[in-house]
Amino acid sequence: MKMKQILATVAISAVTAFVVMWGYGKMLKKMNTYAGQEAGVVPSNYKFAGFSDGSPTPGSAVDFTAPAAIGTPAVVHIKTKTNAKQINNNLPKKQMPRNPFSDFFNDDAWDQLFGQQNRIVPEQRASGSGVIISEDGYIVTNNHVVANADELTVTLSNKKTYKAKLIGTDPSYDLAVIKIEAAGLPFLLYGNSDDLKIGQWVLAIGYPLNLETTVTAGIVSAKARSLGLNKDASGKAGTGVESFIQTDAAVNMGNSGGALINTDAKLIGINSAIASPTGYYSGYSYAIPVNIVKKVVDDLIKYGNVQRGYLGVTTANSGDIPEEEAKRIGLSINGEGLVITEVLSGSAASESGLKRGDIVKKINGLEVTLPSELQENVTKLKPGDKVTIVYSRNGKEYSTTATLKNKAGNFDLVKDNGLIQNLGADLANLDSKKAKDYGITGGVIVKKINAGALNDQTRMKDGFVILKVNDKDVKSVEELKQAIGTNKDITISGFYPGYEGIYEYPINLDNE
Repeated sequence: MKMKQILATVAISAVTAFVVMWGYGKMLKKMNTYAGQEAGVVPSNYKFAGFSDGSPTPGSAVDFTAPAAIGTPAVVHIKTKTNAKQINNNLPKKQMPRNPFSDFFNDDAWDQLFGQQNRIVPEQRASGSGVIISEDGYIVTNNHVVANADELTVTLSNKKTYKAKLIGTDPSYDLAVIKIEAAGLPFLLYGNSDDLKIGQWVLAIGYPLNLETTVTAGIVSAKARSLGLNKDASGKAGTGVESFIQTDAAVNMGNSGGALINTDAKLIGINSAIASPTGYYSGYSYAIPVNIVKKVVDDLIKYGNVQRGYLGVTTANSGDIPEEEAKRIGLSINGEGLVITEVLSGSAASESGLKRGDIVKKINGLEVTLPSELQENVTKLKPGDKVTIVYSRNGKEYSTTATLKNKAGNFDLVKDNGLIQNLGADLANLDSKKAKDYGITGGVIVKKINAGALNDQTRMKDGFVILKVNDKDVKSVEELKQAIGTNKDITISGFYPGYEGIYEYPINLDNE
């Protein structure tokens, strides 16, 4: 009897230990996940010819066969479809008033301002590239590859095809994350773009000109290039983040979103642009540094938007400042470094003691000589993160610490941007019976308009039925939220029950 009790106790203890270790392993795996990748995990495409631990095979630096073989399975072909857009009155015709605003406008005036627009935008198809960054299907690409697409299709190098869903985008960085439902995928390990040297060999992998997987080679010809290409969701260039890696690896249309790797087969950039008078490769290509990519990807996966830290300064290379401006800001040494030309009141820089005319030398130990270098180093951080800044003032060197803030001027991290809340309305799913009576399959009814964008920017009235956002059908409040996503500039389309016509309301949801 005692032996049975002892065996039972041992068995229970073994099972308990197994469960605890299994749970701990799961927790540890989750804790060690960053930007879609788990610490210590080496993907299958690296496990050959000396790459079993993720390290390169010793040998000639100009032999690209191994990194090309590793990189190509992890770069995908992204095809997008944007549905044909037609705006007209497709509701059942009834003998009813033409619009609900007859008391304020005559019909002709209303039609000129807000009435029906009979126009057709044909279906559009495009393609680009993407990089698998996790074995379970997370893919990073450019925002401009997937922007406004209604359908995303991903084809792997082995010709397997998947439908993809959008996880998040940020136009300011020109980056996006999409996901396919798959497991055990090859993926690229992150490198360190800060370690790149001018003259270093790199490979560009992608699907240019609708061709199959293509690998080209070149060298890093410059770093921290700013071209003025990236703009935020409202089209403003001032908040775009650019610190491109410039290479002479051949890149063409369709390479966007593809991989730039080093000879260790590590991802060091996402190919994004070319410098060309013709639209085709003419000698230079540009990639977003992977250290920026990692931060943006991590934020998009965890929070749905980018948690961007702001220092609150405007800077310029002192050699580019006109003599009169140099005198105005009290700059006595020209051509020395990165000069602060403006400090925003209440910003992290202001609170750390930085002033106009100070010359920034280092940030977190890294030398900065270009505004794009300063931006690159700050943009890798979140609100609440601290940065150490070495600067000179009147010939003397100082050091200070600044705590970065968000765009709103505080230290908060925001998981959900809640743009739907900025509409300022009580919303509900349209009753299925009423939808049938109206001859539609569903929609969202605006039950009551409160303080917010609808009240401030439109003449919309209670009872309006929303059918589309940016020409995407919405049949529920949840679909409305998804259609808005991170878009701050939207157009809502719908109708008023009992009245003819489809009405459009352009709205900006940025409440800042």
